[in-house]
Amino acid sequence: MSAREEILALEEQLRQAELAPDPAFFERMLADDAVLDGQLAKTKVVAAHQPGGPAKFTSVTMSDFELFEHGAAVVVTCTGVYQAPKATHTLKFMRVWLKKAQGWQIIAGSVWDHPFGYREARQKSS
Repeated sequence: MSAREEILALEEQLRQAELAPDPAFFERMLADDAVLDGQLAKTKVVAAHQPGGPAKFTSVTMSDFELFEHGAAVVVTCTGVYQAPKATHTLKFMRVWLKKAQGWQIIAGSVWDHPFGYREARQKSS
């Protein structure tokens, strides 16, 4: 399996972990020193994905993937549409995956509001 195929499979697992929620996925896939939005945030991310209570998201759809391979690292950019019971959020993501001895892990990432809604984002990417 190519690095691209491996990362796309992991990105799908990440999408599913957002819905479940699955804190074990984030515990495994985030490096202990992962920098997310400028801060060390692994503990915060794992805690935010604990099961219990009402579902955080009813749907998570990812699109517009671009992957840039840099040896043992792959930079991913994509768009995510997160539907919650009372709102829908369209976000842009950048993640850096690094292949370590134990496998791929996210070492850095950022997220920001998409400047357009989902429909407009899809039209612009076409």
